[in-house]
Amino acid sequence: MKPLILLPGMMCDARLFGPQINALSGRMPVMTFPLSHHDSIEAMAQDILGNAPPVFALAGLSMGGIVAMEVTRQAPERVSGLALLDTNPLAEKPEVKARRTPQMSAVRNGQLRTVMRDEMKPGYLADGPNRGAILDLCMAMATDLGPNVFIRQSKALMNRPDQSETLTAYTGKALVLCGREDRLCPVERHRLMHDLLPRSALEIIGDAGHLPTLEQPEKTTAALSRWLEDT
Repeated sequence: MKPLILLPGMMCDARLFGPQINALSGRMPVMTFPLSHHDSIEAMAQDILGNAPPVFALAGLSMGGIVAMEVTRQAPERVSGLALLDTNPLAEKPEVKARRTPQMSAVRNGQLRTVMRDEMKPGYLADGPNRGAILDLCMAMATDLGPNVFIRQSKALMNRPDQSETLTAYTGKALVLCGREDRLCPVERHRLMHDLLPRSALEIIGDAGHLPTLEQPEKTTAALSRWLEDT
């Protein structure tokens, strides 16, 4: 099998994919790339392409999916398979963009934990027995990355391009997956991506919100394993 690259969401790191790394690393090389050093989606993608193997399977969740689409736009011949999890192919809506400026100001003033707790984390997860532990992990990842990464990532998301044409042009094997209760990137957005991608499967994971890799790890890993066959 080709190497697998996993790209995490905003203010997340490789811990977002902990269950999948544990399950898949015995079958293929598995690597993650931090999305913390640049303030544009295009530059993040260029950085990945400059350090990735010649050909690889690529999976990204949320912001990681947005960067994965840009990697695919820049070098589709290098992406043997594409998995897009709980993400969005469209440019940012003006009303969402408008909320980022006060968030960035608050984070500059030392309020990263408050912004994560009050404005971002409440929309992440479905109700479930592990909700508290997953939210604690999200906070740990965010505080470890720190305020400068929050600001860079916010700027990148504000100015991201629409990737609809990228998906329509991509002819590799694709997976579109989301939690049924994802309020940030709802199911309808994933049906759109499924319709745009010529060779895609759509997987909707029950009892999961925006982070099915942690909320429903076994179901998510099984879907990724099916996608990875023959990629």
